[in-house]
Amino acid sequence: MNANILEKNLRNIYTRQKRQNMLCVLALIFIIVFLACLMMTIGNTNYSLSEVFGYLFSDETKGAAYTIKSLRLPKLIVGGLAGFSFGIAGFVFQSLLRNPLASPDIIGITAGSSAAAVFCILILGISGIAASIFSIIAGLLVTVMIFLLSGRGKSFGSRMILIGIGMQAVLNALISWMLLVGSEYDVATALRWLRGSLNSAQMSDVPAIAIMTVLGSALLLFCNRYLRMMQLGDEYATTLGVPLSAVRICCMVCALILSAGATAVTGPIASVAFLSGPIAGKITRNGSNAMAVSGLIGTLLVYAAELIGKNLFEAKYPVGVVTGLLGAPYLLMLLLNLNKKGDKI
Repeated sequence: MNANILEKNLRNIYTRQKRQNMLCVLALIFIIVFLACLMMTIGNTNYSLSEVFGYLFSDETKGAAYTIKSLRLPKLIVGGLAGFSFGIAGFVFQSLLRNPLASPDIIGITAGSSAAAVFCILILGISGIAASIFSIIAGLLVTVMIFLLSGRGKSFGSRMILIGIGMQAVLNALISWMLLVGSEYDVATALRWLRGSLNSAQMSDVPAIAIMTVLGSALLLFCNRYLRMMQLGDEYATTLGVPLSAVRICCMVCALILSAGATAVTGPIASVAFLSGPIAGKITRNGSNAMAVSGLIGTLLVYAAELIGKNLFEAKYPVGVVTGLLGAPYLLMLLLNLNKKGDKI
């Protein structure tokens, strides 16, 4: 009798939590749609929603139609996809390494992509698809290097984070050197890109980032249940039949493609990958849909930062500047909490 009551209570708790998580997802989608409408209607010139939809489905290409279809719409699509990619990538790295500091922008992965893109812009004088491909490959190579230098054993995650931070310092120094030797015109272009910005987003960027985001996210969401088992410990996951090595490699490669692909298009938008996972964990209480929620949080952060940077200040700031300001206090708080608890990085 007691066993039946316990089972019923557990089922009720599970159902209630699942319902709450679903409501959180719906609320996030509603907020994202609301922010998207603001991005399309607010700017140097404000338009009503009816005007926006009218111009979107018209054949006009000048004036307001150009502003909406060629400037605001690419920012909306690229920003949403990049934010989703950064959010999921950050969640995956933090889950695999079981450390809130393990996000692509902290451990040097986005720095690798950034260094490659700056090298293409300043040294090789190329941009566009070629620079994006070079940036993605560089992100993968930097991660492989960090992975190999980290060795094996129980301290693998901590070593990977520390080596990644050191690698980021080296790559940032390399970027600074290239900025010093580059031409004045190209340096201005590289600096705009390095801040993490949607200003250069074009409709031609959409297919590539959309394909990478959809394929990478689909594979990661498929592996999500294995990832959740692995968070309970390798021994427990092994007894449940989880192929640990295959899942780790698949998740890491997909997260790398998401992070490097988004960085190649928008630049290194600071702190989105770092913040999305912890926020999603708090909202869902680490539920089964925490990964998807992390992606939605990433999109929400990018949209909110773009609106704040473009409309709330006299000067216009790139989205990466605003997200960086949001991430810095959280990073300090996290380090202080780890120090109080006596935890290792």
